Amino acid sequence: MGRRIPAEDMDPHGALFFCLCLLAAQVVLVETQSEILTFMKRLEQPIGRSLFSRGRHIQHLEQMLLNASFCGHNLTLQTNSIQSLVFKLSCDFSGLSLSSATLTNVSQAWAPHAMQFPDELTKGTCVTSRPAELRLICIYFFTTHLFQDDQNSLLLNNYVLGAQLDHKPVKNLQKPVNISFWHNRSLEGYTVTCVFWKEGASNRSWGAWSPEGCYTEQPSGTQVLCHCNHLTYFAVLMQFSGDPVPTELRVPLEYISLVGCSISIVASLLSILLCAHSRKQSDSTTGIHMNLHGSVLLLNVTFLLSSQMALPTVPRPVCMVLAATLHYALLSSLTWMAIEGLNLYLLLGRVYNIYIHRYLLKLCLLGWGSPAFLVLLLLVVRSSVYGPCVISFSKSQENGTGFQNVSMCWICSPMVRSILVMGYGGLTSLFNLVVLAWALWIVCRLRAREKVLSPWAYRDTVMVLGLTVLLGTTWTLAFFSFGVFLLPQLFLFTIFNSLYGFFLFLWFCSQKRYSDAEAKAGMEAVSSSQMMH
Repeated sequence: MGRRIPAEDMDPHGALFFCLCLLAAQVVLVETQSEILTFMKRLEQPIGRSLFSRGRHIQHLEQMLLNASFCGHNLTLQTNSIQSLVFKLSCDFSGLSLSSATLTNVSQAWAPHAMQFPDELTKGTCVTSRPAELRLICIYFFTTHLFQDDQNSLLLNNYVLGAQLDHKPVKNLQKPVNISFWHNRSLEGYTVTCVFWKEGASNRSWGAWSPEGCYTEQPSGTQVLCHCNHLTYFAVLMQFSGDPVPTELRVPLEYISLVGCSISIVASLLSILLCAHSRKQSDSTTGIHMNLHGSVLLLNVTFLLSSQMALPTVPRPVCMVLAATLHYALLSSLTWMAIEGLNLYLLLGRVYNIYIHRYLLKLCLLGWGSPAFLVLLLLVVRSSVYGPCVISFSKSQENGTGFQNVSMCWICSPMVRSILVMGYGGLTSLFNLVVLAWALWIVCRLRAREKVLSPWAYRDTVMVLGLTVLLGTTWTLAFFSFGVFLLPQLFLFTIFNSLYGFFLFLWFCSQKRYSDAEAKAGMEAVSSSQMMH
């Protein structure tokens, strides 16, 4: 049973029947491949809302390729802007590397690309069952009209490279799938991010681009290497990043941020403890200082954690929560800086009528509540803006062109960053600058009344310098990150604002020293008056 009959032992009728069967099989193969090619050509045309959605069209092509009949170990079908590859695999799979340089019938107009699949690709399927044959399909789209998201994102080369193993999803791979994209020009000035198409992630489209499970690497100025732990459709998202930051500055900036934020965390904790120890029930100013220290403490802690939680091994929801918390901490810090400016205005402008019913409670609702409302509103409307954000560093021309990316949990959308961070920070900084200028004007008026500068005038000068830090005017350096100001601004902004909590601590200590000196002087005056009587 199952013995193969030699052709010479067949009778003429049997040989004719065998040839007819082979011919019919070949006709079926040709018809099947012809149907797939016809459908691929239909996909090249812009698809409207009639018949199937774009997702349904792509899923139908996947099913046709998975069920296609062909001789040999692989099948290649290609149209002007779509290329489909089908491979027969077994459970003894040892890995597979595909490159546009080795694939046949690849148009020279297409930019180079490559995919590398690890040997554990088939282990998940082969553990539960051991099928005789597995199908690996790769579909390369050199057009983006099938994968348009709500933002009409710019993709590198307009390439979307996809892969699927049989009819089952492949995810959480220990060894990633490596996808390489090359460009014919330098990518300097762009932030590149490896993303995949996440179905159902958008209300207006059949999916959206997401960086979850993918790690971006840029070995050179023209190559982007994506490491992803699942199979789906991949692309490289391009965003204009403005003036690139030299790679040589990455280590010193990270070191300054780490040391400065660590010092500020300790200083903020000490300030909160000292404020709580010396606080009076009716002293609303001390309460405002405590809330500012608390917001700065939260900001420094979340900032240090944001780079650690942007790794590919960390689940995206964790990074999203941390990014939202970092955004909330920044907004609350800016808000409490503006509240400090408001309180300063009331102290200097309403000396005889500063009482406000439940003053501190109302300020807490403003300082903690308004940032929470903005962040929660953004989470409800568009939560996908939070997640791993890529920061690009470029090498100097002397050392050659190249890129190195750093990820942190932050706001991924440049538009949202501009509105909710730069816009919000710009308004609060402008308000505090006006208050600071007004406070300086009042001090100048006080000096003009005195012929000789007294020690109190010097104290007022020191106080105003401290208020410069208290009101957060150093955050205005963020608006000078362009042109010749970029490099000095980076270091000044990093130094001043990473040590912001420490500067607040020094200002608190100086104010406490002056208040203790005043209290001691007052007690001595009372004692001397009592002795005189």
